[in-house]
Amino acid sequence: MLLITAGKSGTGKTTILEKLIPELKKRKLRIGTIKHHHADFEMDVPGKDSWRHKKAGAVKTVISSPNRIGIVMDVDHDHSPGELSHFLTGVDIILVEGFKGENLPKVEIFRKGAHESPLCLKDKNLIAMVTDSELDLNVPLFGLDDMKGLADLIVKTFNLQNTVQ
Repeated sequence: MLLITAGKSGTGKTTILEKLIPELKKRKLRIGTIKHHHADFEMDVPGKDSWRHKKAGAVKTVISSPNRIGIVMDVDHDHSPGELSHFLTGVDIILVEGFKGENLPKVEIFRKGAHESPLCLKDKNLIAMVTDSELDLNVPLFGLDDMKGLADLIVKTFNLQNTVQ
């Protein structure tokens, strides 16, 4: 299950995910996330061994510790959420920040102080709007702090096992 959190820059997508994930975890759901970045990034620490392996020419480097695993690999294209989902096995739902153009279910985050109008008004995949505005839409509206309501909708929409009464 993939769910896009869409919205223009500065609307608070990351903040909403930071509040939504614990609400979904209360329901004993295992959450994975994908964050899209439009430019190159450096995840590894310059000078450390794994960074040195990569800079020496390794096309894929895995760093492992007792608490986490990280993978850095070269790619030939910007991967879609579906292509990336195989990295996130064993989760109930994958929350995706970005990839607003994908043909996947979406929740848009819209704040009237940040932008003039919502981004996904005509998107047939829009299932909800998280906003501080009064909007006349054909999808449920949730306040910026109503993560319980949004989590309830996600559980119902994706037929996830809800263990919270």
